[in-house]
Amino acid sequence: MQNSTSTRLFAYWNDIRGPRMAPHRFEVEPARIADILAQTFILEHDDENKFRFRLAGTQVCDHFGREFRGHDILNMWAGEDRINFERILRGSSLEGAVSVVAFEAQTADGRTASFEMLILPLVHSGNAITRLLGCISADDNPPAWLGTQPVATQRVKRISMIWPDGRPHAILQKSDKQLPFSQVPGHKRVVSIDRRNFRVYDGGRSDLPRAPRVSGEHSDQ
Repeated sequence: MQNSTSTRLFAYWNDIRGPRMAPHRFEVEPARIADILAQTFILEHDDENKFRFRLAGTQVCDHFGREFRGHDILNMWAGEDRINFERILRGSSLEGAVSVVAFEAQTADGRTASFEMLILPLVHSGNAITRLLGCISADDNPPAWLGTQPVATQRVKRISMIWPDGRPHAILQKSDKQLPFSQVPGHKRVVSIDRRNFRVYDGGRSDLPRAPRVSGEHSDQ
């Protein structure tokens, strides 16, 4: 994870998560992340298997020149990028994975900017993860034109999936283990899916919230 916004949001999410797979949606307090609120969003995984924006910060909308609320985030992507993006969203919803997506966006006249997207699972009702908290932020040294002209297309450069306390939770659930799960010593592996490298981190959670190593409102009804 490269961007300061992603690191800040992950640390907050990890703090309120505790030993659980994911924190509850209503534990998110906007005042505690007020400095990055304009770059954050919340998705809803609905009964139609769409991942719709419940909320999107003003800076996210400004960068892309559109209002995202109610739109499916998958519609931002095409081809293989869309397929892989759907997989990571399902990984967050079903297994409690944290995902980091590095992508390049381009304006209509060919100017480019690099962005990072962080996706974090949230429990909304019962034990089901039907909300995803995230942020989209430009590189910490963005081009001067960004914010004056919207980007029109985007292309994924790298996707990383991380399980902060050890293993995909769906595997443990099949073993009839109950949440919260025990911590597991960490290791990492790289998984290639559809010619796209997914860097997966299985890492033990420390007492202090910290961002995983990755190389290469806020009030809804």
